[in-house]
Amino acid sequence: MEGLGNLVTTLGNRVSTNLRGSITDLTPEKFIRIVIIAGAYMLLRPYLIKLGGRAQMQSHEEESERAEAEARAKISPNELRGKVEIPDDTDEEDEATAEASGPDWGKKARRRQRDMIKKLLDAEEQRLRENQEELEDKDIEEFLVKE
Repeated sequence: MEGLGNLVTTLGNRVSTNLRGSITDLTPEKFIRIVIIAGAYMLLRPYLIKLGGRAQMQSHEEESERAEAEARAKISPNELRGKVEIPDDTDEEDEATAEASGPDWGKKARRRQRDMIKKLLDAEEQRLRENQEELEDKDIEEFLVKE
């Protein structure tokens, strides 16, 4: 504990001695030089901060673009939902044209799957049509005069 106290007093003495010596040795040329340096710093500091912020923003945008590209490269099954293509009603499919990555379904299963997808899409289209009609009715009601 005593060593810490000695260290603090030594540092305090050195700082005060050096500061006093710097001020007593200050000539008009050195004073003008300090004023010029401090003034230039105060004038240029906002521009330097803006420049640094712009550079930081560009690097952040590049990093986010890189992260988005990596995220797009990894597609999860949830992202593929709703982007289904309805296959044609052809029951005669060649084994050579069948995709190797898909399940090997029978004709009835494929037909049931097509019908289910069509029903879902028709129901969604009907719901959208009804919503559109309701919106149109609301727009028309807005212009009707009530007496």
